[in-house]
Amino acid sequence: MISLRSLSAGLSLFAVAHMSSIASGGGGMEPTGSPGPPLRRLLRLASVPGSEQHRLNDLLLLSPEGPRSQNDHVVFFPGDIQNFQQEMALQPEAAPWQCWSLERVAVILGSRFPGRHIWVVRASHMYLHKFSCYQNFVESNLFGAPEHSPDYGALRHLRGLLGHGMERAGLPNPLPPLGGAAPLPQGFSLTLVGFSKGCVVLNQIVYELAGARVEPELKLFLESISDMYWLDGGHPGGGETWVTDKRALGELAACGVSVHAHVTPYEVRDPMRAWVGREHRRFIKTLEEHNTCITHKLHFEDEPASIENHFRVIKEF
Repeated sequence: MISLRSLSAGLSLFAVAHMSSIASGGGGMEPTGSPGPPLRRLLRLASVPGSEQHRLNDLLLLSPEGPRSQNDHVVFFPGDIQNFQQEMALQPEAAPWQCWSLERVAVILGSRFPGRHIWVVRASHMYLHKFSCYQNFVESNLFGAPEHSPDYGALRHLRGLLGHGMERAGLPNPLPPLGGAAPLPQGFSLTLVGFSKGCVVLNQIVYELAGARVEPELKLFLESISDMYWLDGGHPGGGETWVTDKRALGELAACGVSVHAHVTPYEVRDPMRAWVGREHRRFIKTLEEHNTCITHKLHFEDEPASIENHFRVIKEF
């Protein structure tokens, strides 16, 4: 979580080049970018429905270079303060951090995962223009602190959101509509990445795994997830920053998903939130006991904890 103390006035660490945004006509679709690649390949999709018509999220899609024959997809859930470039530029507290806008992160991830479609999911609500709230994925308060449950429907919403997003973007092999057990497109694979507050979505999905594995229209979708990345997870609640429930983590291990946990001292060594580090260690230990395929790393461990390095993990993982 990005705290108010970290976003105080006077932050001006990064100098960011201007990124233009060109609004287009119909369909709630806005190509976003500047003359040079890869920004030219960015497509903004507004108010995309997920599992239900009232659950809407804006999406940003970075298409891979070359023929769009691959069906490999990466979905990224950003943290607090992260928004579209134009919106961040208008907010005094967000403007210094524009190099971590949704557009910029999409380009970073495009380099990290070449040849894949990169989807960035904008939080459905941003309280005070900085606290991301993923209410469509997990029960949350105004500040985005989650209350997890086994049946909220995060996985179903993601399935519907991607299907509608693929249709809206005109991809050749979109996911079939929800409502049956139709096979997924050939070669479809999915990687999920959560950063900071965005990790609450991954956590909620973990709590839903037991039910999803026996539900026909979600089982195949779940099996398409190859990797899940937790990047310096954090939120304003007083616990459940990392999943520690042994039964839920056992389900994650049983799914065969490769788990990756990348953290920095900003989250796991904050003496004011000591539970974050404890939960992170329990998360790792429990998954290792289940023989999960897991990699984990503490980045910048020899440097002072800072929000700058908190963001930098997006580039370094």
